[in-house]
Order: sequence, then C-alpha cells, then structure tokens
Amino acid sequence: MPKASEIKKNSAVEYEGRVYFVRDIERSVPQGRAGGSLYRMRMYDVVTNHKIDETFKDSDMLNLADLVRRPATFSYSDGNEYVFMDTEDFTQYSLNGEAIADELLFISEDTQGVMVILVSDSPVALDLPPTVELEIVETDPSIKGGSATARTKPAKLTTGLVVQVPEHISTGDRIKVNVEERRFLSRA
Repeated sequence: MPKASEIKKNSAVEYEGRVYFVRDIERSVPQGRAGGSLYRMRMYDVVTNHKIDETFKDSDMLNLADLVRRPATFSYSDGNEYVFMDTEDFTQYSLNGEAIADELLFISEDTQGVMVILVSDSPVALDLPPTVELEIVETDPSIKGGSATARTKPAKLTTGLVVQVPEHISTGDRIKVNVEERRFLSRA
C-alpha cells in the first residue's frame, strides 16, 4: 500500500469501496505545519465517471487498483465515442470523448505507442507515449535564417493543439511534441 505522496497521475486507487482514476494531483505545504504536505487529488469513478476531489496527508495509505494496459491504435470516432483497437487481439475499446479530451490533442490515425488502460475489463483511460509526431496545418511563413534566433511562433497541428515552434518551421512539416509539457522538441 503506497502513501499518498507516492501516488502518481493516471493511477487507479481504491477509495471508500470504489475504484477511482487519479487525473490530477496538487501538492501543497501549508504554513505552520511541521513538514506535512497535503495532496489534493481529482479522481474520477471508473464506472460512472463521477468526479470527486479529496485531500490526503502525505502519510495517508491508499490501495492501488489493478490496472491492465493494452497496446492499441485509434480506429474511428462515432459521435462522442472514440474507438481504439487492441493491436494484439483486435478487441475494440470505446471511450467517451469527454473522459479523454486532453489525450485526443495528441492522437492522430498514425500515432504509435498508445495504451488503453483497463480496470475490471472495462476501458477507463489512455496512456500516451512520451512524444508523438504530428503535422503542422497552420503557422506563419518560415523566416530565412530563423534557425539562428531563439524566437518562436504559434503553430496549429492536425489535432487542434497549438504549440510554439522555431521560426524556421513551416506549414506541412512533421514535428515531435513532448506530451507531458505540450512542447515542440524537434522536426520528425
């Protein structure tokens, strides 16, 4: 059983008899407390997708739920449902668009390394690779000699995500994006 301070984002925990998926963690150190940090966790019920916010002391013990990660690729969207296919046994997993809205900004038809996270054989979330390759669909024209400067410009990608890129990058280029920091890394 890990302490609250050891719980990471995208973990599944058992709390009050239900399984919750931890989407966000904020750490705070209140003044006047003798070294005790507080961890505010935004958690979603894996069955009902009901959101709760709970605060734990760093020494509180939590149970981790059993997670299964399956490699998958994006197949198609049907309204607000997004369907991913298991790359090993071709099982289809359907996820609600609202539950994976942040992850959809990094997923195109050819994105590799996506994992569907299952709790009790039902899909609850996506785990993305650290970097993804996406194509720029709209940005200002490239500037000759722009690679010598550190100035950046906004670029809109095929998924709708906007990142800052160096001036020498132009529309149609494929770039690598850091998923965690939502930041340009290099040309692909």
